[in-house]
Amino acid sequence: MAEPQDRAVRRRAGRPPRALLGTDKITRAALKLVELEGYRGLTMAALARRLNVAPSALYNHVRSKQDVLLLVEEDLMGRVEVSGFATDPWPDAVRAWAWSYRNVFARHAPLIPVIAVLPVTDAPRTLMMYEAVTTGFARAGWPEDQIVDAIVALESFIFGSALDVGAPADIFDTGTLAAQTPSFTAAVRRRAAAAQDNGAPGAAESDRAFALGLEALLAGLSAGLAPGSAGAPG
Repeated sequence: MAEPQDRAVRRRAGRPPRALLGTDKITRAALKLVELEGYRGLTMAALARRLNVAPSALYNHVRSKQDVLLLVEEDLMGRVEVSGFATDPWPDAVRAWAWSYRNVFARHAPLIPVIAVLPVTDAPRTLMMYEAVTTGFARAGWPEDQIVDAIVALESFIFGSALDVGAPADIFDTGTLAAQTPSFTAAVRRRAAAAQDNGAPGAAESDRAFALGLEALLAGLSAGLAPGSAGAPG
């Protein structure tokens, strides 16, 4: 006699299925942990708890916190737009790269002090980002011995600007010292009024400051190129 259908279905042996732990999952968990608790909250023990695994399972994929940071660096740098360096005029390519770079790290500001000084050794996505940028600079006529210095100068500005995106709205409020700092106080108030007039206060102020600084950097860097090169001013 045949068993009822519901009894004939075999149960799957062992524990319920579960997503395998891998580097992508570790990276996402690490980024979320930093978002919630800051960089100091990123420990191997806390990461294992967030992934709901034993620390030993985590160490099967990464040897140390340094390895986790390398995964995070790779993920973030892989999001930065560099395609313009292969096709676009040098200033346009730098603008697209810089805005993308700044926006990526503005969303992960607690990691900036760490990633900014993290070696790029054995980080393929990060190195490919720098390779694309360097190739674009060389194509624009930049002397090879100046390319890395120019990139570092731009990165210093980009990282600082990414931090500025999350700055408090009242960061320049002069408070009780307004009468003693009349010029600065007036400039701060005029800046806020201009943002309100344009209907875009807050983050738009950071955007305007970044645009102003980036264009100044581009003009200064371009001035050092030979006339007629792809990045030189017309």
